[in-house]
Amino acid sequence: MATSENIHEISSTGAFVRQKNRFDTPFGNQEGELPVEAGRYRILWAKICPWAHRAIIARELLGLKNVFSVGTASPIRTEKGWDFSLNEEGVDPVLKIGYLTEIYAETDPKYMGRATVPTVVDIIERKVVNNDYFHLTNYLETAFQPFHKKGAPDLYPEALREEIDAFNDVLFHEVNNGVYKAGFAHSQKVYEEAYDILFNRLDSLEKRLANQRYLFGNQLTDADIRFYVTLVRFDVAYYSVFRTNRNRIIDFPNIWNYAKDLYQTKGFGDTTDFESIKKGYQLGDPSTNPLQILAKGPDVSIWNEPHDRGRFS
Repeated sequence: MATSENIHEISSTGAFVRQKNRFDTPFGNQEGELPVEAGRYRILWAKICPWAHRAIIARELLGLKNVFSVGTASPIRTEKGWDFSLNEEGVDPVLKIGYLTEIYAETDPKYMGRATVPTVVDIIERKVVNNDYFHLTNYLETAFQPFHKKGAPDLYPEALREEIDAFNDVLFHEVNNGVYKAGFAHSQKVYEEAYDILFNRLDSLEKRLANQRYLFGNQLTDADIRFYVTLVRFDVAYYSVFRTNRNRIIDFPNIWNYAKDLYQTKGFGDTTDFESIKKGYQLGDPSTNPLQILAKGPDVSIWNEPHDRGRFS
């Protein structure tokens, strides 16, 4: 999640250019990689954030609750960054920090970028070890496979990895981050370009989902997690706040039924907090909503209505 305060992420043409991840050491068993251990790491997240949400969904689907503990920040980011005001005494109960920036400063006092979620902290060494949201779910799906629950889905099947990676790259640039490119554009031209790319891709995905249950046939994969976290935020936030208003997700028959199918699957809907999403996007930047009025709608009970995806079973 980002706000208009991130002026350093705006290019000379007025386009939003997301900062790169500072802590990107992979998890694994090779020299120089982060050790794969249960109970050593804590994922810090905020329920508003799509990048963090997808790691939490993967954690749930794969049965890694006892492997990674979780710390939850407030959905409304302050001038000092993400805070832990939702917790007793206003601090993360394990790390005893009030703001995410504190553990970044402890890890690297020279770090000048944003402290982002998700952040993986090594509890033993008390330092940030990974904030690479683009690859984090893949690490959970592969490096931590020895800890997966019995019967866990294969979200990143080896035979499809190259294809999933290529798809995820397009999905990120045109949809996941595409809504931000539209929402944070500093010129009409850049906004309209991002807007058109976003909806052209959604039109394409609407056709793709006409004949299969998930993005890769009838098998739930990592790509579905990444698409879902944007879909679930679209109508309640992006449509109005980011001016991505050609269509709502409920206006795409196949995508909408697909989204409801995922929402009603354990690990998806039960980790989705619409109220936090609305608050984070609508109240997180006072310059765009100075009266801090929270929109009453839309009705989110419709996410529990029947879907038609069972026809592919």
